[in-house]
Amino acid sequence: MEESNNTGGLKFYTSNEIAEMLKMNVQVVARKLQHGEIPGYKIGKDWRILESDLMAWLEKHSNRIALNPAQKIVNNFMKNGRFEVLPVQRKKRIYVLEYILQQFALNKVYAETEVNEIITAFHDDYCLVRREFVIEKMMLRKNGKYRRNAVYRLSNQE
Repeated sequence: MEESNNTGGLKFYTSNEIAEMLKMNVQVVARKLQHGEIPGYKIGKDWRILESDLMAWLEKHSNRIALNPAQKIVNNFMKNGRFEVLPVQRKKRIYVLEYILQQFALNKVYAETEVNEIITAFHDDYCLVRREFVIEKMMLRKNGKYRRNAVYRLSNQE
């Protein structure tokens, strides 16, 4: 294996080096890079993968951490820290909504614009998510103000 590039404290690997290290087919590695599953930078015809991104990807796929069902669903739907789509299946959707809900403090009153801002960090359709919060009784709405429902229990903590 050739020496990996080390520039300014950043360590990069090529897709061939990753394939060799992980004992994977280079085409499988390239496909994972193209689909964004493994974060990388395409330079010319080849990819460069930052060592820290590779380690984060490996940790995400580690069996050392047993993920509960909610974490698995959230991981499946989250791409680059955001949810492009919400799950159609209600149980899966609840897990994603609860993930976003946890960004809100208990007993704090939020203006609608604050709620929208927090939701937008995770999903573009803040109206839909906000409405789902109220429908599922995750948040209470009164006079245009929102508050996380203290009585609502997260499904992954039952």
